[in-house]
Amino acid sequence: MLCIFAAGVALAEVHPLTLRQAVAIALKESPDLVLARLDEQKAQAAIRVARDPFVPKVYAGSGAAKVWGYPSSIDGAAPSIIQARTDMSLFNKPKSYELARVRETARGAALSTQSKSDEIAYQTASLFLDAQQMARSVESLKLEAESLERVSEAMKLRVQEGRDLPLENARIAVDLARARQRHDALSGDVDYAQASLAVVLGFPAADRVQPVDDEQKPLDVPETESAARALALENSKEIRRLESQLQAKGFEVKEYQSARMPVVDVVAQYALFAKSNYTSFFTNVQRNNTELGVSITIPLLIGSASKGLSEQAQADILALRTQMNQTRNRIQLDTQRSYQDMQKAASARDVARLDLDYARAQVTLLLDQLAEGRATQQRVDDARLNEQEKWIAFYEAQHAQEKARLDVLRQTGTLAAALR
Repeated sequence: MLCIFAAGVALAEVHPLTLRQAVAIALKESPDLVLARLDEQKAQAAIRVARDPFVPKVYAGSGAAKVWGYPSSIDGAAPSIIQARTDMSLFNKPKSYELARVRETARGAALSTQSKSDEIAYQTASLFLDAQQMARSVESLKLEAESLERVSEAMKLRVQEGRDLPLENARIAVDLARARQRHDALSGDVDYAQASLAVVLGFPAADRVQPVDDEQKPLDVPETESAARALALENSKEIRRLESQLQAKGFEVKEYQSARMPVVDVVAQYALFAKSNYTSFFTNVQRNNTELGVSITIPLLIGSASKGLSEQAQADILALRTQMNQTRNRIQLDTQRSYQDMQKAASARDVARLDLDYARAQVTLLLDQLAEGRATQQRVDDARLNEQEKWIAFYEAQHAQEKARLDVLRQTGTLAAALR
């Protein structure tokens, strides 16, 4: 069992990828997106099924049977050696509206695939930033633990020399244990995040995707909140999908309402007769027989189903219109909230940056004072630990800002294009 596990680990791969590379792979290989594309292919195939009544079909066949009495076949036609026939609808409004409805449904399926692409791009980018931020925090916690280890060794000497109380040594030990615990816990989270990212990209669960810094410029977002809202409404795949469903329901209503209209079909048939079947009844037998014409069917009594189905479809149209209004309002509110969150995150990052700069300046000052004998090593060590904490806070604030920018781009429907 141990050998099998070791072999599985050996086969695992680490894939160093930038954000844009990860999104590009996800948009090609993501299992969820593959399933959405298969649904789109099925919707496209349904168009060919709905078009079938308007496509000519030819059937040919032959057979043999003993006839007693007047010559006729089982289906009522004249018996023949070879028979070929074809039929095709020329005018069939219910089927025409059905074809239009299926085409619109296929367009909605394509919009659903595009929406799934945007969702996959956002999921990939979000997981990528999470894994990247965790890796940075792990590195900072590692440096913090190393600093605490040096402080702990120095504190033990000070306690042994009687210059500090043993309680101070215990305090440093608690801080060191806490830093190690945070480092170990976050290291496990990093491994899980990298594995989750690998699965989203279509890699085996044993593989890991290692985020690599992207040197390209930051993602552009709309300059104003109103511009973001307008762009979100313009690019919304959800609204366009609902509009497609509304169009499809309109064709469905027309399909049911046209049930009383006549149906015109082209019919054609060829038959090769055997003279032996007819010489006893007719003096002149023409062996080659061809028939070409149209068949007209006029519905007289169609029942109540078509009217009931039409009323159901009209009710669905009213529901879709209500849903569209709700969706427009929700998109505007969500975009407004996302844009405001992005501004708050940017402000929080600026504050975290100022706090980090102050902590770094404080370390520099204490190092100068230590060289002049005006500061103790303990104060310098405490300042360095404080700087590491500020680095972690800055990474978290930076991560929150990047996630907020991603959410704004997702709301405006421009995320996938921005990450290409």
